[in-house]
Amino acid sequence: MTDTTGKKGRPSWDRYFMQIARVVAGRSTCLRRQIGAVLVLEKRILASGYNGAPSGLSHCEKTGCLREAQGVPSGQRHELCRGLHAEENALLQAARYGTRCEGGMLYTTHVPCVMCAKMIINCGIKRIVAVEQYPDTLAREMLTEAGIELVLIQDET
Repeated sequence: MTDTTGKKGRPSWDRYFMQIARVVAGRSTCLRRQIGAVLVLEKRILASGYNGAPSGLSHCEKTGCLREAQGVPSGQRHELCRGLHAEENALLQAARYGTRCEGGMLYTTHVPCVMCAKMIINCGIKRIVAVEQYPDTLAREMLTEAGIELVLIQDET
C-alpha cells in the first residue's frame, strides 16, 4: 500500500480513518449490518459512533430486529428501528461533549441515509468518505446540493 506522498506501507489519511471506522463498526449491535463512523477535524478524531440501540436500552441482539420482523427493506422506514445510525451516534457524541465539528469530515463505512445526511448538512460537515453504497438517492442529492463532497474509496481490508 502506498499513500499519496509515496511512502510505502503508510496509509493515506482517508485509508487510516476508514480503517478506524471499520474497527468502530465492530461494536455494532445491529443484526442487519455493522456500520462505523469517525468524525474528524484537521486530521484529529473528534468522535466515533456505531449503529445500535440508545445507551442503556436492550440491543437488537436481545430483542430481535423489528425491521426484519416487519419485512422493511433496507433504505426505507428508518423510524421502524430501535437503533441509531453510526453517523447519528458520532454527531451526538460530539454534541454531548461540546465538540465543534463544523468544517470537519466524516468517515463512514456506508454512504449516509437521508436522515443522517440532513444532520450532517446542518452540522457543517464538508466531506464524507465512505466505502459501501446505501440505497438512498435523496441523501446523495441533498449532500450534492449542500456542496458536501462525497468520496467513495475501495475497501482494502
